[in-house]
Amino acid sequence: MKNILYILPLFFSFLFSNFLNSAHAADPSTVKVGILLPLTGTFAAVAETQRDGALLAIDVINKRGGLNMPNGKVKVEGVVADDEAKQDVGVRRYRYMVDEGVKGLGGQTFAPLAYAINAMVKKDPLPYFPVCVMAKEAFEKGKLSPTTFATAYSPWTVGYMAGQAAIKTLGKKKIFFLARADSFGWDIRDGVYAAAKEYGAEIVGYDELSLGTADYTTVLQKVKAAKPDVFIAAQFAADAVALLKQAQQMGLNKEMTIFNAFITNVVAKGLPPEALEGVYAMHYFYYDLENFPDKELAKSAKEFTDLYRGKYGRPPDAYAAIAYIAYLEMFRGFELSKSFDPIKSAAAIQTNGGKFNTGVKGAARWREDHAAEYKYAAFLVKGKGAKEQKNEWDLFTVIGSAGGEQVMPSLKSLGY
Repeated sequence: MKNILYILPLFFSFLFSNFLNSAHAADPSTVKVGILLPLTGTFAAVAETQRDGALLAIDVINKRGGLNMPNGKVKVEGVVADDEAKQDVGVRRYRYMVDEGVKGLGGQTFAPLAYAINAMVKKDPLPYFPVCVMAKEAFEKGKLSPTTFATAYSPWTVGYMAGQAAIKTLGKKKIFFLARADSFGWDIRDGVYAAAKEYGAEIVGYDELSLGTADYTTVLQKVKAAKPDVFIAAQFAADAVALLKQAQQMGLNKEMTIFNAFITNVVAKGLPPEALEGVYAMHYFYYDLENFPDKELAKSAKEFTDLYRGKYGRPPDAYAAIAYIAYLEMFRGFELSKSFDPIKSAAAIQTNGGKFNTGVKGAARWREDHAAEYKYAAFLVKGKGAKEQKNEWDLFTVIGSAGGEQVMPSLKSLGY
């Protein structure tokens, strides 16, 4: 009897200790989320802006005390790693992050790696928000994980918007298109061709070059000989800088309109003003919307820009906005579902018809294919020369915008 009386307090102490440990595990005061990006290599400059956008979203949550969860506020910790835009490195570092206990992941500038990680979260669910432009094929029915949501659309949409803007807004009828020799470039090509067919333009020349091409002389000579109204190119990041410099050096900008399908401030900053001047492009988000007709949108853009500039000392770039929106949506899913369960949080952000407000560029909704559809999917911009630029970040004039369901591939075409 004495032995039992001695053992009972120890037993209850053990149970109470385990209860506290279980409660602590179930209701953490801090939650980790992964930020996995190619912080070295071809895409490094763009990846840095994506990282900064993600960290700003975390700051916004933490400055209000943390995520609103059933058992109180939960702070967010961002775990940053470099995927080097390599499949093996990215997969290995993704697995390490999972082992470290991240409850959600965002990242990737290199679309093939994003698709590989999507395959892994499809098998072992995790909220995954790729912040790159993934191949159109990835959005086909059954391809994306139930917990994968892409805040940037496919390259097909980029191409369609570029073609639509070149033909409808700029009045161009003869197009020479230069693709990148991969799904990114081919999808942009298909979007441009779809717009050309719809709006009655002619493709007078086509070529494609691989990622990392340094010398564009030969293809630019072909462009010159074809005499198009507009030269639309799919090149991105460092490739776009090299191409646009060489196009200006060869005088193509004096003979035709130069249109870089998808641009960022990082690309514009890499160009001498004379190479940027007069170049048209689609921009996911440009910070200066002061003269944009939608004043509510201009107000949202300014608020985000002021927030970003306050932390980093410069205005946000397009891919910073993509990442910022992605992480805020990840956090919204946690709060709406009142849990860190991947399936529950995925279902939560699709309630109310998938509608959400980006807090950056207006209204949006999650489609059935888990792609975000925006009222303002992208802005048509025109590059400024040295005489027009009032400061180092005064890079573009916003000419117009594109968006809505029209600029997205139909759900039927994706198998829905």
